[in-house]
Amino acid sequence: MRIKVCGLTRQADVDVAARLGAAFCGFVFHPASPRFVTPEAAAALDSGRMARVGVFVEQEAEEILAVMAAARLDYAQLHGAQGRACAERIGPGRVIRVVWPERCSGRGELEALLAEHAGSCAWFLLEAGRGGGGSGRPQDWGRLAGLRAPRPWLLAGGLGPQNAAAAVAAVRPDGLDFNSGVEDAPGKKAPELLAAAVAAASGMLREKK
Repeated sequence: MRIKVCGLTRQADVDVAARLGAAFCGFVFHPASPRFVTPEAAAALDSGRMARVGVFVEQEAEEILAVMAAARLDYAQLHGAQGRACAERIGPGRVIRVVWPERCSGRGELEALLAEHAGSCAWFLLEAGRGGGGSGRPQDWGRLAGLRAPRPWLLAGGLGPQNAAAAVAAVRPDGLDFNSGVEDAPGKKAPELLAAAVAAASGMLREKK
């Protein structure tokens, strides 16, 4: 189970994520987001061994690549209309492709969409809502149970200590993405909420073994 903590803006929160064993730390480069950071601000945050992820909504490949270099990013998380050509220009091994299951009419369409993008990404992130940035609300986990994904995938959407265990039990993703559900305010993580969420997810995994 990989943990990603997204929307980070402060060194103290990055340190908490690292201490809790998060695999990914995420920085938002969408100017309209209340969690927006500049590439320079992100570069100044020491993330230790965590993989560094940039969230991009409107930018295309050349701008994304420039931000990745400036902010020392390992992955680009594509939240917008960026096509496969953009992902291939960035490098498939450096792309997390966001998919919105609610856009799909059923399991078959969702799995076909994942197959379509499998060759141009390393991970998928399945997000609540129907587009843009994160919705901050849980999605219908029932439609994801038993999902056959061609790449490892992260579950996102309103996850926190109150529902992390249930999410793991319902869909068995390869990882969870925490953001608004572990905050005191946008961009300001609550250490106790993040710790409880990670513990809940880890506890469910131990019970399932």
